[in-house]
Amino acid sequence: MTTDTLPRVVVLSTGGTIAGRGNSTMSMAEYKAGELGGEELVAAVPELKQYARVNVEQVSNIGSSNMTIAIWRTLADRINKLFATDADVAGVVITHGTSTIEETAYFLNLTVKHDRPVVLVGSQRPATALSADGPLNLVNAVRTAACPDSRGHGVLVVLNDEINAARDVTKSNTFRAETFRSGELGFLGYVDQDKVAYYRSSTKRHTTAAEFDLKTIKDLPRVEIVYSSVASDAPLIVAALSDAGVRGIVFAATGAGSLSDLEVEAIKKAGKTVFVRSSRVGNGRVIGRAEFDTLGIIAADNLSPQKARVLLMLGLAVTNDVATLRRMFAEY
Repeated sequence: MTTDTLPRVVVLSTGGTIAGRGNSTMSMAEYKAGELGGEELVAAVPELKQYARVNVEQVSNIGSSNMTIAIWRTLADRINKLFATDADVAGVVITHGTSTIEETAYFLNLTVKHDRPVVLVGSQRPATALSADGPLNLVNAVRTAACPDSRGHGVLVVLNDEINAARDVTKSNTFRAETFRSGELGFLGYVDQDKVAYYRSSTKRHTTAAEFDLKTIKDLPRVEIVYSSVASDAPLIVAALSDAGVRGIVFAATGAGSLSDLEVEAIKKAGKTVFVRSSRVGNGRVIGRAEFDTLGIIAADNLSPQKARVLLMLGLAVTNDVATLRRMFAEY
């Protein structure tokens, strides 16, 4: 395949550890995220030219703990425009910090309106570190975005030679390179030397099958997460958030989505706020229970609290109907 016939991949750069710079090659934890531009990242990996024609656009240059909903919307709008107007673009890669990469990925999974691949990639070590993992991760992300087999899988997260679905993936370790896991469901496939290999696909609604259209959604309502623990002040937090006009609250609840009597009493007094029961456990489903369902509390299925928050924000942007929101949590 000649250079001019290689697939074209657009890299949208947002910063993160993959663009980080430390004071020495041994600065693995002490570094500044978002120091290198996207053009620098791509130029440092000439191997990319073997797999795709790469164009770079700088969207932001921040650590992903500073990611914003405004940047989410910018990314979604840009991707939708690229796919709608440029048939030559095989896929999009987003370089991103790992701290919140899973939330950005899930937002895009629900708001990108095309089946061409969108792949988020980051690293656990800064670009200046000894044995930095960013360059190979970037190559594998571009290979995945350029691969025809990646179409229709929804938004993907690629690190450590593994392909994960945006809905399922979570960061599971603070520093290890194999941090991204999809829990008991497992990842979708591998990026190996010979090819991009898929073994499963998510059955949940995403991208072209999703009902959320940012063209008709002006603002995303405020939704917050409350973490349950023994004798915590969660009821006081619920009351304060409700009084502050927060429209939705997701509980990172104990066990299978259990709420304490005090939490339930706080919910009863919270007026129009919509509540979702997720779990702090990390695996397994939160299912409906009569004692909570009768209060209008929604079960999050197996969505993590942070993913449930993303879905609730988008859901509340289009409806206040609890039955409709329950349907969304069952389908997405």
